[in-house]
Parts: sequence; C-alpha cells; structure tokens
Amino acid sequence: MTPTPYLPRSAAWRRWLALLALGTAGLAAAQPASPPASGVPSERGINEWLLRMQDASRRNYVGTFVVSSGAGAMSSARIWHAADPSQQVERVEVLSGAPRSTFRRNDEVLTFLPEQRVVRAERHESLDLFPNLLKSSDTSIPEFYQARRVGTERVAGFDADVVQLVPKDQLRFGYRVWSEKRSGLVIKLQTLDAEGNVLEQAAFSELQLDSPLRPEKLVQMMKTPVGWRFERAETVKTSPAAEGWAMKSPVAGFNPMSCYKRPAPGPGPAQGGMQWIFSDGLASVSLFLEPYDRQRHQQEGILAAGATQTLTRRLDDWWLTVVGEVPPPTLKAFAQSLERRR
Repeated sequence: MTPTPYLPRSAAWRRWLALLALGTAGLAAAQPASPPASGVPSERGINEWLLRMQDASRRNYVGTFVVSSGAGAMSSARIWHAADPSQQVERVEVLSGAPRSTFRRNDEVLTFLPEQRVVRAERHESLDLFPNLLKSSDTSIPEFYQARRVGTERVAGFDADVVQLVPKDQLRFGYRVWSEKRSGLVIKLQTLDAEGNVLEQAAFSELQLDSPLRPEKLVQMMKTPVGWRFERAETVKTSPAAEGWAMKSPVAGFNPMSCYKRPAPGPGPAQGGMQWIFSDGLASVSLFLEPYDRQRHQQEGILAAGATQTLTRRLDDWWLTVVGEVPPPTLKAFAQSLERRR
C-alpha cells in the first residue's frame, strides 16, 4: 500500500477546504462573545457557522488554484464544483506535471490517466467533504487550537475574512485561512510551523462563484472512454483489532476515523496492507502497514514535502509508513504507540 504522494492532489485540497471550514466554525463559536460595535455584525453562533459552511459546499464554483511549498515546489489545477440537493460533483484537472483528471461524485472517485489510457475507481467515505464532516457537533478542536482574527483581505478579487488558527501544543501545525465573506468558501490557506513560517500555501488565483455549471454535465464526463482500461481499487473496511493492531496510548486530540485493508496482489496467502486514519478535526494522520519486503523497504527515517511529513520504520515483520500534515514528533508518537496484538 503506497501512501499519497505530494501535491498536486485534489484530495488534499478538498481536505483543507473541509477541515479549515469546520475549524473556523468551531473556534469562532468557542471565543468569548463581546458586545458588537455599532454597525458591526455580532459574532456568529456555532449553528450559524455550520450552516454557513454547509451552504458553501452546496454552491457551484469554477476556478484555478495554486499550491506552493516553502521549499519552492509549485503546482496548479483547475477545479469545477457543482451541487444539487442529491449530490456533489467535482472535477479537478492538474495543469502541471503528468496529465490527470479526478472526478468525485459523493463518495465515488474516478481518476483519468490519459498517458496510460486508464480510469481508476475508488470509494471513499466522506471524511474530507463539507456536509459529512460538519455533522460532527462534538468537535474538540477548541481544546487544541485557538483562533485569532487577523482582519480582511482580497483574494482572487473576493473580500475574505482572515483567521489564524494557533495550536496549543507542539503536536500540530498552525493555519491561516481566508474565507470568502459572502459564501464562506475557503479561498486561501497557509499551513504554518511553530515559528510562523509558511510550510505550504493553497490559494485560488481565479474563481467564479455561483457558476451555471450543473452536476449532470460533470457526471456525463465520468464515463470511461472507448479503448481505455477501467480499474477498481479493492479496499475493504475493517478494524485495527481485526487486523491485530492497537494503540498503547492515544496521541492527544487525534481520534480514529476509519480503517481499510487492501488485498495482496496476485494469488497466494500473502497479506495485504492496512490504512488506519486519525484526525484532530483539522489535521489528519494515516498509518500504512504492510508486510516487510527486504527489496522495497530499505530506508527508515522522516521526509518532508511542504506540510506533509512522512515517517518510515520497520516493525519486526511489518513496514510502517506514517503520513500526516503534522510535525515530526507527532508521527513519532504514533509510531511508538502502535503495537502488534497477535
């Protein structure tokens, strides 16, 4: 099982939009209220914030966004997002690197690879989409982050509220988020280290809100072209206990969200890989476990690509890869807490 590589990845952008929207909502509601100045709107309550963010996910938009890292890496993509009461459909086409288009319709994900003439299908639980994420009203985000209102700025021609999300411990990165005033859509995001340096930035360079695009048009584009090969990823929902894994102690603030296993390729009794996903409401961490292979698994250590950190380590007969948008000590905490129960 191979962990997600560095951007451009449409999933990463969707996750940022969703997690930062919820974070801003929960944190803003958690701040002490003060009487508003004359002519200044009062602070939104949590229900108003959640409805606002849900409404943002239901709006149609088309735009170009650019993702850059503090080390200088840069990529861009074009996104089309359309929604109606029954579905949300997205198309993301990368504008740099190898050609690739990704479609997402609710939980279904299709990736079109023109150079290989392949369409790959997967099903994902909606961990990183607005409507499902925002159903969680018991978020503990304010326990681990605090919000500081920075002001307002213009991004891609739109006025935006700017909020900085500051972590309360060393296990998390900070964020600065720009939320479009009228719709609530997140239109720019920076991930910050403990010193306030920008590790990664994602921002729309051009955006058309409330475009006339309809979901049906995008759905029609999801058909497999004649002469292309269709592949479906075989993932099965499971539990860590069923696979023989457990955490000796939790990593503060990170709750288990889901767990999947992928069958081993080819015939025979070989074991496949497992992915265990955790989140604190803003950041996510994935633990990938697969049988140790001397030929493939040679380099232990930690690598950084923008805000994404990756730790690799051998655990007896297993190979562990921990990936997350968190500081290296957080990855180490997960690796040290993981244990085999059978």
